[in-house]
Amino acid sequence: MNSAQDRLWQITEYPFQPDKQLYHETIFTLGNGYLGCRAAFEEGYVGETPTTLVHGIFNHAEGALVPELVNVPDWTGVRLWVDGTAFHLENPGDDWLTPPGGALLGYRRVLNMREAVLRRETLFRAETGSTVRVVFERFTSLVDVHVLAQRITVTAIDGAPDILLEAWQEADTTNLGRVHWKNIQTATDAEEMTWAGQTTQSGYRVALASRLSSPTTVIAVNVPTPILSSSVQLDKDGQAVFEKITAIYTNRDLDDPLSAARQKASEAAQAGYDALLSAHIDGWAAYWRDSDIQIDGDDESQIAMRFTAYHILIAAPQHDDDVSVGAKTLSGFGYKGHVFWDTELFILSPLILNQPAIARNLLMYRYHRLEGARHKAAANGFEGAMFPWESTDSGEETTPQWSDPQPDGTRIRIWTGDNEQHISTDISYAISQYWRWTGDDEFLLNHGAEIVLDTAVFWGSRAEKTDSGRYVLTNQIGPDEYHENINNSVFVNRMVIWHLTEAFALLDWLQSHAPDHAARLTDSLKLTRERLAGWRDIIAHLVIPFDSQKQIHVQFDGFFNLEYVPVPNYEPRVGGVWPMLGHQRALESQVIKQADVVMLMALLGDAVGPRHVMLNNWKTYYPRCDHGSSLSPAIHAWVAARLGQDDDAYHMFQHAAMIDLQDNKGNVRDGIHGAACGGLWQAVVFGFCGLHLDSEGKPQLAPRLPAHWKQVSFIAYYQGERRQFVVQNPVLDAP
Repeated sequence: MNSAQDRLWQITEYPFQPDKQLYHETIFTLGNGYLGCRAAFEEGYVGETPTTLVHGIFNHAEGALVPELVNVPDWTGVRLWVDGTAFHLENPGDDWLTPPGGALLGYRRVLNMREAVLRRETLFRAETGSTVRVVFERFTSLVDVHVLAQRITVTAIDGAPDILLEAWQEADTTNLGRVHWKNIQTATDAEEMTWAGQTTQSGYRVALASRLSSPTTVIAVNVPTPILSSSVQLDKDGQAVFEKITAIYTNRDLDDPLSAARQKASEAAQAGYDALLSAHIDGWAAYWRDSDIQIDGDDESQIAMRFTAYHILIAAPQHDDDVSVGAKTLSGFGYKGHVFWDTELFILSPLILNQPAIARNLLMYRYHRLEGARHKAAANGFEGAMFPWESTDSGEETTPQWSDPQPDGTRIRIWTGDNEQHISTDISYAISQYWRWTGDDEFLLNHGAEIVLDTAVFWGSRAEKTDSGRYVLTNQIGPDEYHENINNSVFVNRMVIWHLTEAFALLDWLQSHAPDHAARLTDSLKLTRERLAGWRDIIAHLVIPFDSQKQIHVQFDGFFNLEYVPVPNYEPRVGGVWPMLGHQRALESQVIKQADVVMLMALLGDAVGPRHVMLNNWKTYYPRCDHGSSLSPAIHAWVAARLGQDDDAYHMFQHAAMIDLQDNKGNVRDGIHGAACGGLWQAVVFGFCGLHLDSEGKPQLAPRLPAHWKQVSFIAYYQGERRQFVVQNPVLDAP
């Protein structure tokens, strides 16, 4: 592969940008579906947030509102001295290039997404005048997810320096000051250093073991922080290579994580960095064979597609069906690692078509928490299963009821955990899509059907019948979260009709193909004739707000009575219009946070209405949307492409593509926007390429590529068959 092609797989920081350190920590995150590790420097840096998050390890810290994913000890720590001068990039004064006793002469950091390897190259001059080239390289093994590997290569460029390297583990890790660990034990000997601890509330146990290989003897330093050190005298032009191999286990994996970590670290260190790296690269090659979308004619978009696919893949659990992908993946503390609808309606689609076994794992996470959904329904006076808006390990509702203090000291009531109930249908929609694309009858029979049917039971008890015989849904929050506790959200109501209709279709299929399963679920979920008759009545009479004169769907009752705010006038800006208006005024305006009616059109397509209604909806709601959520631009790109709004489609695609790469929401420091990553894939595959299942359930294309794109190629699995799709631009092929 030539260098031009290599660059399409790389994200580069050059030169050092100290003011963007937290941004780069996020976008350079490494992961393997078991854990994610932010790209803090090995030697430390002022204001950094060294973070490693392991799937499923949640804890509710004392004084915190809700549980969060727990930061485990920093396994990357390495300190280096050159002729007694500490290697570091700190800024002690006005000139960051000349710290006391040393100087940074050169810097480049590259994330190789094809291999999932992070490499940092530096030139450093010690106070003595000796100059060294120091290269830090690290990866989190994809083929053995418990193995974490680092290589530090020091080359003498000028002089013959003494090198001292210390490898360490952070003993007292917190989540931005919140303490989650107790019963911490550390140990160090000449071969390894270990850390073991237990979360304070949830009782999870985590253990790490690290080994250091060096050209010379490794010495154990007995201090509270485990340290292994080694000294090397370099000849002129000489080189020293240090390898730090770490293993990590939790009691979610097995009963004795410390013994397992020690054994794995020993085995991995014996295999050596090169062998571990080779296997890791082979594993990623297999991932990319199915997950890479190739765009000919737009290098910027090509890099963006690989970047977003990479961040989905490093967070997606390969071997664990009891965890899911949070809104910020495993790349930061944003949203505390909680799982939202982002997973089912955004992140899951590329996995269903590219990595169906992982998609199944994510859906099984919901099945394992079905009892929690039933608890929530019962607690709120309903039947069936009502999934929480925010979910962690327990399956219970974990949405905080109040915001953090605002600048004026007040807190805002958060209603999403109470009334953003469409997530139950979102999960059922994802199950339906998974089954139609994979043909996984075993999953549907033993797991998926129960979720779809019991959440339908919830909606049957939730819909409210009026004196007129119509049904309404009051106190709802649709995708547009600027408007809380509204009545008859067209998104929610129309998706409920889809959901109940799907439940009937599923029952018919079960009765035809698996009558024993049909009988079991009919009995256990109490799907009586009376209940099913109630569903049919709701399907026929649930209010769908629609303006017959204007031929548009009305987002919710009274929407057009609110203040009209010309959203396009509020440019340029970072983030939404909402903070400019203030909370109360935003509630009372027509400003929309994200795709809502447009989201409905994405999910249900032509079933929403005839083309002129779809276009009217687009022209009405697109100018009112401020895209205050990162979920919004990609969905708008998808729908615009399907409606032939080519300029808008590509504009929205570019917005979505740069949400993380250019930090155009201003909050990448908190973690990757996982839903935006999955949404971008949908914008290309479902939008520009027009991939869909036809009326017979067969994959078809209806392409409408951006004018300058020559070709798009991608893989999609359908009913177990691996298919390659190549979409060429007929505009460019025309004479």
